[in-house]
Amino acid sequence: MKLAARVGKVKPSLTLAIAAKAKAMKVEGIDVCSFSAGEPDFDTPAHIKAAAKQALDQGKTKYGPAAGEPKLRSAIARSLRSENKLDYQAENVIVTNGGKHGLFNLMLALIEAGDEVIIPAPYWLSYPDMVRLAGGVPIIVQTNASTDYKITPDQLRAATTTNTKLFILNSPSNPTGVVYTPAEIAALAQVVVEQDLLVVSDEIYAKIVYDGAGHISIGSLGKEIFERTITSSGFAKAYSMTGWRLGYLAGSTDLIKAVSTIQGHSTSNVCTFAQYGAIAALEGSQDCVEQMRKAFAERRKVMLERLNAIPGLTCAPPDGAFYLFINISKTGMTSLEFCDALLEQRQVAAIPGIAFGADDHIRLSYATDMASIEKGMDRLDKFVRSM
Repeated sequence: MKLAARVGKVKPSLTLAIAAKAKAMKVEGIDVCSFSAGEPDFDTPAHIKAAAKQALDQGKTKYGPAAGEPKLRSAIARSLRSENKLDYQAENVIVTNGGKHGLFNLMLALIEAGDEVIIPAPYWLSYPDMVRLAGGVPIIVQTNASTDYKITPDQLRAATTTNTKLFILNSPSNPTGVVYTPAEIAALAQVVVEQDLLVVSDEIYAKIVYDGAGHISIGSLGKEIFERTITSSGFAKAYSMTGWRLGYLAGSTDLIKAVSTIQGHSTSNVCTFAQYGAIAALEGSQDCVEQMRKAFAERRKVMLERLNAIPGLTCAPPDGAFYLFINISKTGMTSLEFCDALLEQRQVAAIPGIAFGADDHIRLSYATDMASIEKGMDRLDKFVRSM
């Protein structure tokens, strides 16, 4: 069987593959400390589950609109207006099968053969492959510790060509955890407008920030940048709803109609009763979000303290999300070599930085319990000291 050429342009997700391997080892009875998947270990808050159960009891089990339940689209728009200062209405929003699905559909709706998409590295590993599957060309712009792994306005301007169509901005960032300051966002917005680009702002970690860092949506900075912005987010991270597969895009009505058409021919509507859980997430108390954020902050503190005591490893404190992006260059190993040996010898699962465009780093997720963090850091310490 001859497969389509597009399949050969992409690679399987390393994060999913390593997480699956760690789970398989656990099933075999092996004591694995997994810091691989970006998945909160908390249960979905009770009031969200109750709303979905009630929707089931009320018969909310039929097909729905491809773009999402009207009540949920309105709730998302209200949240974006009140929390993010983005002037969206319900018709500017589409509900998708997770944030990843929204971004994939966006690429299909926007990107044509030869269109260039600027992606700062380190990047979330799916961005480049989504661009390739849509026929576009990912333009990777390398960043480093000297700029806190943030793309600068000069870098963005220099990477822009006549073929550039889209810039991907992710703040707070996966994998680095960096959060762009208001001044940095404003400077990037100026370049986007000046170069007449579009920007998709991936804000899935917007509610998970630390030490006074504040999230700002690039589209909130004025009419010109708002018209060029597509906002992407979802419910997985802040509300611990990863398996619910609920994300959304917000943008111009023409774009949302186009994405809805694509979705209508691929997945149709998102699970109907799950959307009522999302409505409860937005309209109910946000105390659960803050409780989880505080727990992440404490885990972050402990993991950083333990890491800083391990010779040869360095990591800047993340301002958001729930990852440490650790420089392993002094070990002399590639990220794949390091992670393979760490899993086989010490039963600790980490993600190789090569998946994010940085082969001299690894990513650890602290979206897990404190006991696993302490045990896993003990094992990481012994692994590095035994080299």
